[in-house]
Amino acid sequence: MTKTAAKAAAKTAAKAAPAAKKVAKSAAKPESHLAMVRRARRINRELAEVYPYAHPELDFRNPFELLVATVLSAQTTDLRVNQTTPAVFAKYPTSEDMAAAVPEELEEVIRPTGFFRAKAKSLIGLSIALRDRFDGEVPGRLEDLVSLPGVGRKTANVVLGNAFGVPGLTVDTHFGRLVRRWKWTEQEDPEKVEAEIAAIFPKSEWTMLSHRVIFHGRRICHSRKPACGACPIAHLCPSYGEGETDPEKARKLLKYEMGGYPGQRLSPPADYPGKPAPARIE
Repeated sequence: MTKTAAKAAAKTAAKAAPAAKKVAKSAAKPESHLAMVRRARRINRELAEVYPYAHPELDFRNPFELLVATVLSAQTTDLRVNQTTPAVFAKYPTSEDMAAAVPEELEEVIRPTGFFRAKAKSLIGLSIALRDRFDGEVPGRLEDLVSLPGVGRKTANVVLGNAFGVPGLTVDTHFGRLVRRWKWTEQEDPEKVEAEIAAIFPKSEWTMLSHRVIFHGRRICHSRKPACGACPIAHLCPSYGEGETDPEKARKLLKYEMGGYPGQRLSPPADYPGKPAPARIE
């Protein structure tokens, strides 16, 4: 484990220890909407301290690469996408190249990401639309992005926030799970989740909030067995106790750099404290 990750883990243990008492006490009376908003914003601030290096975990060099990688990321891991896209972009570096792709050949290149026939159809369709309607360039407006085949609001917000600097909330499975655990919303529909969370935070926070929440979901607040006893925001979580509360057992559940393992990017940012992911598909 790196020094940064070790330091974060130490702070985590100190904060998580008294969490059970605080959560039990706060559960005695209903939380007002104002109190929830204040708690939500405090969680965001504390996550910013834990993950100052939070970033999109897909490798990309331009908006087109990010758009393609995001489409490929459906129903698979970012790591698997990152291991696959070097070959994709070597063969199809531009939207014009991908628009002219032979479907069976594209399917074979993206096969490791799963659902390769549907994804190839979307990629060729969106590339044709980029070529014919946007001069081959990825547009920087939400309404234009969602008009492309296979591109929904989640994908559009990923591209806007990380390729164009336009604030957006990325409501993936991790984000939805955590904001419901934290009682920021009870909504299940991604668009309704997006609307309710957008009302809690200033627009300038949306993109980085998404990265922090997703980072936390992947590293600590897992779906089946969250590491409650190693969680740095346990003292603010109304769902504390759903997972492992013993600090030592919880620490063994930590993933990626928090557990001393590689991240998902083959080419992570310079300030990332973990190790680059392996380039080989396993």
